[in-house]
Amino acid sequence: MMKGLLLSVCLFLTRISAIKSRPAFVEIGKTARPQNTTLNLKKSPIKDGVVDKKKEEEILDMAKWGALLKDIELLSGILADVVETENPRVHDLYTELREYGLERASALSVFNCETDGTEALAKMVSSAKQLDAKDAYGVMRTFALALNLVNAAEVHHGIRSMKNRLERNDTNEVCGPLPMVENSMAGTFDIILKEGLVSKDDLYQQLLRQKVEIVLTAHPTEVNRRTHLSKYRKVSEILAFLEQHPKDSYERSEALLELRRIIGSLWGSDEIRRTKPTVQTEALGGIAIIESVLWDAVPAYLRKLDAQCRLTLGKRLPIDTVPIRFASWIGGDRDGNPNVTPSVTKEVVMIQRLRAAKLFLKDFNELYGDLAISSRFTPEMEKRAAQILHSEDKREKYRRVIGHICQRLVKTVKVCEAKLSYLPEFSSGSDNFRVENGWEEVEPIWDSQDLMKDLRIMHDSLSNTGFRLLADGNLLDIIRRLSTFGMTLVPLDIREESTKHTEAIDCITRFLGIGSYK
Repeated sequence: MMKGLLLSVCLFLTRISAIKSRPAFVEIGKTARPQNTTLNLKKSPIKDGVVDKKKEEEILDMAKWGALLKDIELLSGILADVVETENPRVHDLYTELREYGLERASALSVFNCETDGTEALAKMVSSAKQLDAKDAYGVMRTFALALNLVNAAEVHHGIRSMKNRLERNDTNEVCGPLPMVENSMAGTFDIILKEGLVSKDDLYQQLLRQKVEIVLTAHPTEVNRRTHLSKYRKVSEILAFLEQHPKDSYERSEALLELRRIIGSLWGSDEIRRTKPTVQTEALGGIAIIESVLWDAVPAYLRKLDAQCRLTLGKRLPIDTVPIRFASWIGGDRDGNPNVTPSVTKEVVMIQRLRAAKLFLKDFNELYGDLAISSRFTPEMEKRAAQILHSEDKREKYRRVIGHICQRLVKTVKVCEAKLSYLPEFSSGSDNFRVENGWEEVEPIWDSQDLMKDLRIMHDSLSNTGFRLLADGNLLDIIRRLSTFGMTLVPLDIREESTKHTEAIDCITRFLGIGSYK
């Protein structure tokens, strides 16, 4: 137990040490002094207390960490208050160990050579050795939650740093939708074109052929609960909100209250699994990543990539071009998990279809509200709307088609729920979507191309009748989501132990009368 506690503390301190080794400087270009009073000028990039103009960018990069430390202190303070209210002893132990850790982190800073932190580490070890199992568990929980809050702060800080870097850009170059850095598409375009490696047309064609597949994996100790994922994301969003509002504003005080509620809820919830997770449970954890992050992030990124292509290459991306794809082996790894049987694989695929149908149904309900258009349709759109016989939308042809799609998605949801109702892990959930009348008479949607046909017809019609802005709004995002995730969210990689393949081929060769394959 003590080893686990020390591991949590060391992880926390390593993170803090990496940040605190970058002190914040003030008065750039003039006499400058780090805010950390333990600075050793012999190791500082400042010579004789004056910042070299050539190192101004480097100093600014170091100064930015002060904002991250401020966020971490805010979150840590709220966590400490929450813990103190429920368990004062655990709070005192956490505070004591944290102070030792911060002392050691400061000692390990490259700007401090007065001590190596050995004394602080010895105090930490001594204090941890005296804890009983109950106290050690409480302190470990606190540090584990603190680490997750640091992660949330770093997510916000990464976005903030990128924005600050773009604002400091004093070049005459046009600021594009993507940052002009080497590991961004904008920076990559810039490097390739400046070096004359290929023409703009060749670069554009190469981009269209790019296929990057990211495979989702799972481990029982690595799959976070969906509610926790959404709460940590909310923490990052609130930190961004706080920066935009003055300290004495009502909106800021309400945001801080919400932050306290979230951290209190995280502290009160149980992150430890009391039962062994099933394969289906692991699959739901992987799906949670798609629902909480990728579902919105992918179309947002593709929108920026499209704008960058128009700016740099003079062409826009085709509406269904998606260089990023996702796959998963959760539920298909039969070579490494004896619990993954053919029936389990089938259940996981059905769960993925169910969640995809619900996500698309939510999107189409929103799109239904956007496209209340009653005039100017292409002949193909008129023909498609006329094929839908039963609809309350007589003049609004887009809504007529969208309503029919929603009926089919509801049917898909109902069929999947019926097939999964026997599973103890299954819950239909409380998703808010409108149940379209007449869904019993339509066919479910299993093939993404079946849905893509209607989306293309609507996009072409809007684009060619003066509604290009609407065509490139929510409708385009849905097209790109469908191109990326399909109707199953992710393809499932089936990994089978090689002996099974040998036996299968052997059966085939024996049946064909050509002998044994073994």
